[in-house]
Amino acid sequence: MSIQMFGLPVSRGVAIGRAVLVDSSRVDVAHYFVEPERTGAEIDRLRHARNTVAEELGTLKRDLPAEAPTELAALLDVHLMLLHDPMITEALRQWIEVRHYNAEWAVTAQTEVLVRQFDEMDDAYLRERKADIEQVAERLLRALSREGGGLPQVTQPGDFGGEDPLVLVANDIAPADMLQFKGSVFTGFVTDVGGRTSHTAIVARSMDIPAVVGAREASRLVRQDDWLIIDGDTGAVLINPSPIVLEEYRFRQRQSELERARLHRLRHTPAVTLDGAPVELLANIEMPGDAPAALEAGAVGVGLFRTEFLFMNRGGALPDEDEQFEAYRAAVEAMKGLPVTIRTVDIGADKPLDRMSLTELRHEHALNPALGLRAIRWSLAEPAMFRQQLRAILRASAYGKVRVLVPMVAHRREVQAIVEALERAKQHLREAAVPFNDVELGAMVEVPAAAMVMPMLLQHFDFVSLGTNDLIQYTLAIDRADESVAHLYDPWHPAVLKLIADVISAANAAGKHVSVCGEMAGDTAFTELLIGMGLRSLSMHPSQMAAVKQRVLRIDSQRVGRLVPSVLQSPDPASAWQQAIAVPARSALN
Repeated sequence: MSIQMFGLPVSRGVAIGRAVLVDSSRVDVAHYFVEPERTGAEIDRLRHARNTVAEELGTLKRDLPAEAPTELAALLDVHLMLLHDPMITEALRQWIEVRHYNAEWAVTAQTEVLVRQFDEMDDAYLRERKADIEQVAERLLRALSREGGGLPQVTQPGDFGGEDPLVLVANDIAPADMLQFKGSVFTGFVTDVGGRTSHTAIVARSMDIPAVVGAREASRLVRQDDWLIIDGDTGAVLINPSPIVLEEYRFRQRQSELERARLHRLRHTPAVTLDGAPVELLANIEMPGDAPAALEAGAVGVGLFRTEFLFMNRGGALPDEDEQFEAYRAAVEAMKGLPVTIRTVDIGADKPLDRMSLTELRHEHALNPALGLRAIRWSLAEPAMFRQQLRAILRASAYGKVRVLVPMVAHRREVQAIVEALERAKQHLREAAVPFNDVELGAMVEVPAAAMVMPMLLQHFDFVSLGTNDLIQYTLAIDRADESVAHLYDPWHPAVLKLIADVISAANAAGKHVSVCGEMAGDTAFTELLIGMGLRSLSMHPSQMAAVKQRVLRIDSQRVGRLVPSVLQSPDPASAWQQAIAVPARSALN
């Protein structure tokens, strides 16, 4: 019987093959109390399991093939840091010593505590980092129970009794297990859980593997060796499709492969509209190792280097100035003279560092962390840390073109404090005879207040960058962590589009550079609209660049510009825009 289900499409393309099921990530756990005199032995058992897992992860990292995506090594490092996080290990010891839980029970209890904390976080990306906690806990439990784990060690199709292509079905896939994809026969995967910014999704995009996550019941409904179609474009998963449907998707698969090859040839083609308007396509990166992929995709620079990932999962020890400098310099040098926009750390409130207790930050006066001490507010509250980061960025500027981007700016006094801090950092380096170059200073427009005081911001900043994810959330008063209202998160809302258009217009009028670095930048549904608003710079994940460039090459910027005013006045901008651009598109086909 044919069954169809839907999840979130996270990596484009079509995969067709026989299903290989991996057991659920949940490991059966025995719960019992240990005698007080045996707690020491139980802690030793847990420590031995931890060392075993650390050795496994270390071996995986050492054996990482040279062609493997840089994300994989970074994710293994994250899991190793979590494994040795003093806060986590101390909590596990307390469960055993104080509650007398057995080691497995301690692991599951602490995992539940951490997962609840991550679920409460406002930031979608960080909320999905709970998967890292769960995957590390699973490995610990398997080590404790002396069970095997991970993906089946498949190297040849014959291992599963045939020559058919294989697709993987699992509750979730740990980044360490994803290492086997590179040399295995799996052509795609589907998971019960996960989101568009989960690690499995990130790795799938980096490896260009068709994938669907968050399919909920996939691992329960799919049986071993079922025929599966994974549609990474729509999020559909078809179980045992009919022969005619199977052939239709095989045709789509061939067409998709041809389209990818064609798009790949555009990577070094200048992004210029039909009427000659150049458009700057930049890359968003998290770590220095992401820079080569950005260059390969044809990026003309880095529009957003998210530095907070250097600060997190470190067991409370923040990176010092030299460590930050080395990371920033590596990214700048890897971009070979192209500009690199480094955002100061966006952390605090719902994104606590390891040295911060989430309970401490969520005290009775901080009921909504999205409105609390975060981003530049946190940096200004930690002046020593902020000075270190600014000096590290300035030092890296001696090796290439660097821009400094400050998140969540909204107040004049913040602007003054930022400018003064940057000047003090420059003066300190001058006195120490440390070389640096001039850097442009920019502000992220993420709250409506910033969008409404653009003339003030543009007096002090060289450029602005629209962080559309937060701008939409704050404009519509939508907590993205609350599933009951998440459906109201709408980038097509008239108020959102008006704010975006006003920011672009104000920046262009002042002769200041403006870009969009949120999800809208990489969504081709908005490319014409943003170009029509006057935007000429977009920053996105490298995997999205070819499709956006193709769209840019087909745009007449003057024509779409004439369509924008009436669309902004419409109560339903999405429908109005589709109707406005559809007529010329249909005419061009005739």
